[in-house]
Amino acid sequence: MRTAARQAEGRPDGPVGGRWYDADAGPLVRPYAMTGGRTEPAAHGVRFDLIALVLVDDAGGGAADGALLGPEHRALLELCRGEFRSVAELAAGTDLPVGVVRVLLGDLLEAGHVRVRRPVPPARLPELRILREVIEGLRAL
Repeated sequence: MRTAARQAEGRPDGPVGGRWYDADAGPLVRPYAMTGGRTEPAAHGVRFDLIALVLVDDAGGGAADGALLGPEHRALLELCRGEFRSVAELAAGTDLPVGVVRVLLGDLLEAGHVRVRRPVPPARLPELRILREVIEGLRAL
């Protein structure tokens, strides 16, 4: 019954071309398959917080093995080419879970494709009082 209904709608019930399709969702790849079962980034000592900033490192020398990258790696590189992007932005832009993005970014960092910069710590930011004084000074002009 289910097969006949799906075929009547023009949707096959089994694998098409070796891949499974779920209605209109397209091919499904489990997150652990994208990361090779890894849950931690390969780059040790680097924390990929949601607000960590990532940029493509054109001078990093990692361009030679770019052909060995998977489609998810290339999508991340495309998103952070030219300007720093946060890990949260990259996860949203690729529609991948943050954990997967962290692992993939670790691969890219280890291969020399990207640079990671920590955002300015709150202790280094100017005090709120100083910012208000600057705003009031600008309004007075």
